[in-house]
Amino acid sequence: MTEVVVVPDLHGRLDLLLAALRQFPGAHFLSLGDAIDRGPRSLATVDKLLELHDQGRATLLMGNHERMAQEGLKWYQRYSGTHDMDDYRRAMEGYQWWMQAGGDTVRKEIPHYAAERGGPSSLTLEQFPANLARYLDLLVRVVYVTADGVIHLEVPPEPSVLVAHASPPVSHPQYRNPETAALWLRPFEGPFPLPPGVAYSVHGHTPVRGPTRLGRHIYLDLGAYETGRLALLPVSVHQLSTVTVLCGRGEPLRASRYPAMGEALPAQMVTLDGAPGRR
Repeated sequence: MTEVVVVPDLHGRLDLLLAALRQFPGAHFLSLGDAIDRGPRSLATVDKLLELHDQGRATLLMGNHERMAQEGLKWYQRYSGTHDMDDYRRAMEGYQWWMQAGGDTVRKEIPHYAAERGGPSSLTLEQFPANLARYLDLLVRVVYVTADGVIHLEVPPEPSVLVAHASPPVSHPQYRNPETAALWLRPFEGPFPLPPGVAYSVHGHTPVRGPTRLGRHIYLDLGAYETGRLALLPVSVHQLSTVTVLCGRGEPLRASRYPAMGEALPAQMVTLDGAPGRR
């Protein structure tokens, strides 16, 4: 049976993804989304995730940042077929939405990425990076992991763990589609009901000071792009595994701005080269 390890919000921290591969060399990685934006190497992170996906070693979930990146591209592709200026307007609005929410960091890294790996030297809807477009097209929103390590797209008949970016898929007045709600909802909007047979759920999206349990929901986003800390959770259906926290380059004290909530989970800290000393 292959071990399944959940990897939350990387936000361009390729170095932490590579460290996760060294820490769990035989695992299948379940990326929680928000692999792009904010951090320094979004496109190279996407390249590595695509490589793992192509090798059958990763399942890629959508985060709200990927959803924003997708919006402008979706409408621009439609415009390319319709030549309807309303579609083009929606494309530009979607692109600006993404840029203002973190996509501008991807735009700024494009010249360096192009010099290193080739491709367009600017990021526009007309010159959208092919690797990023392919990555966005592969993403799923909710999966269920069973005790045998199999990843399902629908609730399986046997016990499982639900994994989604922000929350379980639930009915919510702000979102018509429950799987859209699963990209955006915050812990204070819960607790969220879980389908029958689901033991607990695992999420990122909301930065927390340390790996946290709130009822039957686990939150792992430690703000890796700024704190340098990445929480990795091996999925076990019948009991919670110890979380491994990789401690790399960053400013861990920034976590003091994150909410303190729920119950802290047992964690093993692994210090990487370049990590700041204890304070």
